[in-house]
Amino acid sequence: MIRGAVAIFTRDFKKFLSNPFVIVMTLFMPVMYLLIFGNAMGGAIVHIPLGVVQDEPYLTETPLFSAAVQELKDFHQPEKPPTFDVTVYTSEEVAKQALSQGRISAAVIFPSDVAADTTVRVYEDSSDYMVPTLIEAGVTASMAGSGFPNPVVFNRIYGNVDYIMFFGVGVIVMAIFMTTMMGGAFALIRDRELGIIEGYLVTPVKRSSIILGTIGSTTVRAFLAGTIIFLFDILITGVVVRKPEDFLLVLLVIFIASIGVTSLVVALASRFSTQQEYASVVAFFNLILFMTSGAFYPILGMPPWLQWIALINPEAYTVHALRSIILRGQGLAVIAPDLIALGIFSAVAITLGITTYRRTLE
Repeated sequence: MIRGAVAIFTRDFKKFLSNPFVIVMTLFMPVMYLLIFGNAMGGAIVHIPLGVVQDEPYLTETPLFSAAVQELKDFHQPEKPPTFDVTVYTSEEVAKQALSQGRISAAVIFPSDVAADTTVRVYEDSSDYMVPTLIEAGVTASMAGSGFPNPVVFNRIYGNVDYIMFFGVGVIVMAIFMTTMMGGAFALIRDRELGIIEGYLVTPVKRSSIILGTIGSTTVRAFLAGTIIFLFDILITGVVVRKPEDFLLVLLVIFIASIGVTSLVVALASRFSTQQEYASVVAFFNLILFMTSGAFYPILGMPPWLQWIALINPEAYTVHALRSIILRGQGLAVIAPDLIALGIFSAVAITLGITTYRRTLE
C-alpha cells in the first residue's frame, strides 16, 4: 500500500513540477492578494469633491462663509492629503445640479445671515458608502474650527444606503465575470482538449461563425446571470428601481458589460491549452478587476496606483453606471460616459477575442 501511494505521489508531484507557469502563478497570487486586496480595502478616503455656496441674497462674502470654507479646505487626517476638494459655486441651484449629476459628493449651503440661529444646510450623495459619514464629520469639525456656532442640518438625498445595498450592485458584475469565466471559457478549453473544435473545422461552418457563436452564447449566459442577480439584489437588499426606463437602462449596462467581459475572457482562454493554466491567470484578472471596481470599497480610498487601474477597468465603469441608476435614480445623461467607456472596451475586446481565437484555429 505504501509503495503504491509513493508511486502516485511521485507521479503527481513530477506533473506539478513539469508546469513552471502554474508554479509561478501559485506563488504569485498570494503576493498580489497582499498588494491589491490590502491596499484596496480600508484606505483613507481623501479628495472628496465638495461644493460650497453662500445662500441668497449674496451681496458680500460673510465671515462665516470665509472661515468655514477655509477650514474645509484645510481639513485632513493626520499625515494624509486634504479630505475635501472644495469648489465654490455661484448659486444653490448650480451646486445642487452638480450634486445630482455626480460631479460633487455634497453641497454645503451657508446662510447669508451670520446670526447664531441660522442653519447651514448640507445635501449629500448618500449612495457611496462611508463617504457621507466622512462629510458629516468634516463639516461638523470645520464649523467648530471656524468659531461660529451655527447649527448644521444634513440631508442624505438618496436616503440611508446600507453596505449590503452598496455591495449588492457589485455582485451583479461578479455574476457576469464568474459566468463567463466558468461557463464559457472553461467550456472552450475543454472543447479544445476533447477535439471538438477541430471537429468544427471539417464542417462547412466558417471560422468566423465559430468565434461569433462562442462569444454570443457566452454573452447571453452572462447577461442572464447578471439579470437574475439584479432581481435577487432587489429582493435581498431592498433597493428600489424607481422607473421602468431605469430597469431597461440596467439591462443595457449589463448587456454591454457582458459583451466586453466575454470577448476578453475568450481572448484569454484561446491562449491556453489546459484549464489549470487558464484558471491561474483568470483568477489574477478577477482579483485586479473586481477589487479596483469600487464594488467593495470606494475608489477614493485606494492609493493612486490602484486608482489608475480603476480608470481603465471596465468593471469600475459598470459598477458606477449601475449605482447611478439603481441607488441614485440617475438617467442616461449621467451614465453616458460610462456607456461610452464600456462600448469602447467591448469593441476592443471583441476585436482582440476574434483575432486571438482565429489564430488558434489556424
